[in-house]
Amino acid sequence: MLGIGLIFAALAAALHVAIFVMESFTWTSPRTRRVFGLRPEQAEATEEMAFNQGFYNLFLAVVTVIGLILAALGLFYPGVALMLAGTGSMLAAALVLFFSAPAKRRAAVTQGALPLIAVVCTAAAIV
Repeated sequence: MLGIGLIFAALAAALHVAIFVMESFTWTSPRTRRVFGLRPEQAEATEEMAFNQGFYNLFLAVVTVIGLILAALGLFYPGVALMLAGTGSMLAAALVLFFSAPAKRRAAVTQGALPLIAVVCTAAAIV
């Protein structure tokens, strides 16, 4: 179970790096606007907010990856703690989106599925 949790944590981190790139660097591009369902004027009006939000996603990915690296280097408990902090925060953010924006539930499930699997499998393995 632990191996599965760590793999899904790495996948969740990769997804959040991709979200960081879209939100912080390609927010107004046609492709990113399609992904987020935005009209050009909406993307322009929210570009500064998205830039900032993108970095939140990057920081969650960085915490998760540092945890994975520490666990791989033999610092198992600090590594798992950081990995769970990162993926748990990703999952919490997805739940906030799911319950606060019914129209964005598909995005919330996409954003939260990988960290959910990582958290559940890792927690089951260390209990």
